[in-house]
Amino acid sequence: MPSKPLPRHARSSPRDASRAKRNVTLADVARLAGVSPITVSRALHRPELVTPETRELVQVIVERTGYSPNMLAGGLASKRSRLVAAIVPSITNGIFVEAVEALTDRLWTAGYQVLLGLSGYPAEREEALLAAVLSRRPDAIYLTGINHSKASRQRLLAAAIPVVETWDLTPTPVDMVVGFSHEKVGQEVARHLHGKGYRRIGMVWADDERARVRRRGFIAELQRLGIDDVETVTVAAPSTLALGRRGLAELLRRRIRRKPVDAVFCGSDLLAHGALEEARGQSVDVPSQLAIIGFGGLEFTEHTTPALSTVLVDRPAIGRIAAEIILARIEGGEGEPANRVIDVGFRIADRGTT
Repeated sequence: MPSKPLPRHARSSPRDASRAKRNVTLADVARLAGVSPITVSRALHRPELVTPETRELVQVIVERTGYSPNMLAGGLASKRSRLVAAIVPSITNGIFVEAVEALTDRLWTAGYQVLLGLSGYPAEREEALLAAVLSRRPDAIYLTGINHSKASRQRLLAAAIPVVETWDLTPTPVDMVVGFSHEKVGQEVARHLHGKGYRRIGMVWADDERARVRRRGFIAELQRLGIDDVETVTVAAPSTLALGRRGLAELLRRRIRRKPVDAVFCGSDLLAHGALEEARGQSVDVPSQLAIIGFGGLEFTEHTTPALSTVLVDRPAIGRIAAEIILARIEGGEGEPANRVIDVGFRIADRGTT
């Protein structure tokens, strides 16, 4: 609250209440404060340029009227909206959440807000969402994945703003990329299971683009190691625990007349958790009869019984690094970034289920 009473013209009145039917404008706040619109703008965006008394008065009026600054209009002069758009396929299983939280936290400290959009898995939804988001003139775009439609890629290039693709790697990003190789993930998991003596190996995976790359790497490496018979069950994206149960049940059903699989690589930790529950429900001992490994390194995997083996990815690092290179580009101008391709890597956590 201000140290002095508000001026009479700044106090609420029945006439003022009727204005709730329309948006409160900068001019309304200026009139109520008895100052010019430019003074209100400075109090909100450059508070060091006005007196503490004026700053306090403007802030109280803003709070009482519910005024929201038009950041787009303000950004026309500075050419900045102070918004960064983050587009992810889903927040159902939480794998993308920590990266977005880290991105948001770092950008917040620099005075930027994150606008989150959910694209789902069909490419056409990302295309439509990108068109809508870019019309809001964000200062940068955070994307999940590297596969975009031709129209989306053209829009991103035409926008001439920093673009960070994440959760994958490519030598030819739209602008910058922070992620890891899904093909190498598949290869490493194949070598890991083979090295532990498993030979009848299956896979339960959700049909999204990055899972497809992991699957190809996994099967190709097993074939190189002499294992050609890899039983795979595909479920719809996004992954859920229920789909993991269903996927393993189908895998076991298919092998009922043959030797059962002795290890299964699941396309996500949620699928792996579901597979673990299904194995328990069918009295299949893990890991003596069936080994299970997931992907993503979600926090709960350490606390299942037995603890789930998984592929650990530093999810917060993806968001932090993306934020840092976005800020470096915005503050440093249009020059080429020092490193356009940043590999955060991954590692396998070998736990109780393998």
